[in-house]
Parts: sequence; C-alpha cells; structure tokens
Amino acid sequence: MNFKAADIPLKKLAGFADWKLLAFLVLFMDVKLVVKVVAIVLMYLTQFDLRFGFRFKNSRLPLFYLLVIGIAVLNGLLYKSYFNLRYDLVFVTGIGFWLLCILALHQVKLSVEKNTAEVLHNTILAFFVLNAAVTAFNLFSIIAEIHTINPYLYQGQNQKYFIGTGDYIKGITFDVSITNAVLNALGVIYFLIRKNALMQLICMAALLLSGSNAVNLMLTGILVLLFLFKSTKDQKCLIAICVMFLAVFMINVSPQNSNYAANAFNKLFHKDKRVILVSTHTTPILQAAINLSKTEEEQKKIATHYLDSISLLRRSKAMPASGKVIEPDLPRPNLDSKPYWEAPDTTPMRRILLQFIAVNRSELPISAVGHKPGMLPGKVIALQQVTDFLLQHPFKMLTGDGLGNFSSKVAFKATDLGFNGNYLAKYVYISKDFLTHHLDIYLHFFSEQPELHSILNDPNSVYFQLLGEYGLMGLLAFCVFYLWYFLRHYHKLSYGIPILLFVLGIFFLEYWFEQLSIMVFVELLLLVNIKDAGHKTITT
Repeated sequence: MNFKAADIPLKKLAGFADWKLLAFLVLFMDVKLVVKVVAIVLMYLTQFDLRFGFRFKNSRLPLFYLLVIGIAVLNGLLYKSYFNLRYDLVFVTGIGFWLLCILALHQVKLSVEKNTAEVLHNTILAFFVLNAAVTAFNLFSIIAEIHTINPYLYQGQNQKYFIGTGDYIKGITFDVSITNAVLNALGVIYFLIRKNALMQLICMAALLLSGSNAVNLMLTGILVLLFLFKSTKDQKCLIAICVMFLAVFMINVSPQNSNYAANAFNKLFHKDKRVILVSTHTTPILQAAINLSKTEEEQKKIATHYLDSISLLRRSKAMPASGKVIEPDLPRPNLDSKPYWEAPDTTPMRRILLQFIAVNRSELPISAVGHKPGMLPGKVIALQQVTDFLLQHPFKMLTGDGLGNFSSKVAFKATDLGFNGNYLAKYVYISKDFLTHHLDIYLHFFSEQPELHSILNDPNSVYFQLLGEYGLMGLLAFCVFYLWYFLRHYHKLSYGIPILLFVLGIFFLEYWFEQLSIMVFVELLLLVNIKDAGHKTITT
C-alpha cells in the first residue's frame, strides 16, 4: 500500500520534464568535445531517426547548415585545397562541427515534436535551475578558498580573482564565463516573458556574477526595448529591478568593473582620457603620482614630498585630551592600477604568444609593432580587415576564403597555440590570410598587458566567420535559410523575437555555431515558442 502511494509522485516526476532531453542538453553543452560526441551518440541510440527533412520550401530543419557545408566543399575545389594533407584535417574538423550542429538540432526537433509544451517548458526550467546551482557552487567555492565574502574586491594572489572573478563563474557548461553569461541572459528574457519572476531574478544574478560587460550591455538594450514597447506593468517593474541589480553590482560589488567598462568605452570612441578609481581623500601629490608617468627619480621625489607633508601634518595637529596624536586619513590605493592587476611573471600562454610573434615577425604587421595609445579595439580592426580583404579579392567575395582560412574556431584550433584545446602538432595549419589578419589581431592584444585581454579586442565573430570564409553567399544563406526559418513564424513568437535580437548582437562576440552549445539551446527555445504559440500562459 505504501509502495503504491509513493509510486504516484514518482510517476508525476517522471512526466514533469523530458529528462532524456535535459541530460542531452547538459552533456552536449559541456565544454569538452568528446562529451558532446558522447551526448550525440547516446541520444541517437535511444531516439534513432535520420529523417532530417531538408528541402528548399518548408524545410524541417534550417537549410543553412547544408549550404555552408556545400560552400566549403566548393571553395576546396576552387582553390585546390584538398592537395594539402594539413588542410584536409582542418576541413574535416570544420565540417564535423557543422554536422554536429545538424545532429544536435535534429534531436532537439524530435523532442519538441513528441512532447507537450508544458513538459518542454519544465525541461527548460530544470536546466536553468541546474545551471544556477552550479553557478552558485562556483561562487561559494571561491569564497571558501579565499575566506572573503566578496571575491570581486579580493586583492590577494596577484589579483587571481578581483575583476577577473567572473572568469571562474562558468556554470553547468564549464566553458568560458561568457557562455554562462549568455545562457543566463537568455533566461532573463525567457522568464520575463513567461512571467516567472523568481527565475528571472536568479538568472539576472547569475549573469552579473559571470562579469561580462558586453552581454550586460546587450541584454540591457533588449530590456529597454521590451520596457518601451512590449511589457505589462509587472514586467516593467521586473525590468527595473534587473537594471537596479546591475547598478548595485557595478557600484558596490565590483566597482572596478565600472572602471574597466568606462575605459573600454573611451577606447571605442577614440577618447584618450582614462577613468581611474581613486579615493575621494586622495591628496593632490598622490593624484599626480597616479595620473602621470614618472621616472624613478621623480617618483622618489614625489614619495619624499608626500611623506614630508604627512610629517608636517602630524606635527601641526593639536594634541587631544587623550594625549594621542590624530592620525591622518591616508588615501586608499588604486586597486585597478597595474601593480595590483597582473602577476609579476609572464604567464605561460603569454610566453607562447610572444615566442610565436618573434619567429613570425615579418608576417605580422600589427603584433610585430606593439601596442600604441589610441589604437582601435580588436573587433573594429577585425571588421576593417574583413571588408578590405573582400574588396581586394573580388573573386573571393562571393564564396569567401575557404573553411579555416580566415576567421573561425577551427582556424585558431589548428595553430596548436593552445586555443580551443589541443591539436596534432605535426599537422599544424595556418593559412597566410589568417596569419596576417585575425590571428595577428589576437596575438597583438593578448600578448600585451592583461587590461587588453578583452572580448572587445578579440576577432571572434559569427559575422566575420561567415563573410571571411563563406563570403556573401554564406551571409545570404544565414539570413534566408536560418533567420527566416524562425522569423517566418514571427506572429507566433513571444520571447522568440527578443531572443533573436539578442542573438544577433552576441554574434559579434564569438564563433557560436562552432562552440556547439549556445545555439542548440537558442534553437530549443525558439522551436518551443513556435510550438506553444497562442498558449494562454504566455502573454505580453
């Protein structure tokens, strides 16, 4: 009797979500490629189906994936690339990434087709709960290690955490922190439209912990649009709370992040003035030492003058009744200055980059020269390079420079410099166009001081990948056979529209298709939104 009674909630729990789909998402979105492959194999063993349904009209899956593979094959024939064994390995690796995208989306599509909308939403909810739990564990692990409640202000271990604390908040994917940031930003939009206030705020908190200023900015733009054009009074209040969370985090929890963001903004718009965090009690003498670049002799004079001033101040103080001299209010150090920012020794990765630059200096027009004040951010330079390359090579404007030859995750991986995991050293492949353009940008900024190691300075971008390696045909295929695949259901989409706008923004930040995580989750959200169109629980 007791067994039967206990069996009822177990059945309800089993039907609450698609646990197989949840397990697939957790495994496939893991940072390790081998785990992703295992996830695909296990999913096909339990849910075997190879009816992909590709066609030009009303295709079951986005035809975009097949088209980019076709363009890659065509480029290989046009440029006779297949006669190079090293390139053949790069080509197979790149095609493998695109095939994994297809296989993963196919399984997601099957799961959406066979489950009810309620079960699918519960599965998505369970995934975000798991991710929030792992994110919290990441934070508490850091706190337990350093015995400080706020690691974003922790100055020990050569700034191991401090402004870079977010890099260790990786979430359930164990990937770079920006992946966790993007996932939680998607959760904020999804739960806002779904009117799940608790989960929305949890996702917002997890997003802030990840410390991605770029993602914060893009999400804020989406929230402002929703506030102005498509939200209820309750949703407007929740949007306001999210913005308040952001302000509190930037001002009180991680104030140096505000300084970092302001400096990045100034560089983007060619402003030389730096924003420096200093105490309001800083004396003019100490301020001069902070703001000006001094020789060692001048610094000694400033220090001597400062100490003499403190001594005179002490002697001029009236002796209180207690008989103790009133100590002056000494200024606090600038925690965002270089001595607090970087470790005294060059990191192993930086040494590898510097050595590579030294060997290939004649082929590196940017990194061989060194960083100059007022230099444009890496993203802007990368865009200029893509544009100039296509204009200077009109023959390649249509189909691009070929897979792995200009700008992609597989191009970085094939260098065997430690980007995106290991690679077979004897099969290293670096095309000249990649070396002298986007690899040069990355080498330049990430071999310099740590404050330049910003997502604003790396050349990674879906748009640069499509234009550089697949040309205008690749970009057109993306717009017509990927974006329109979802946007043709625009009248059914609720949270799908702001999510698509957000995704178009983050495409400037990373090679998301080749990363094999974020896009499969975005596709799940959009397919579920299409399925439950008109559902009464989704109102705007």
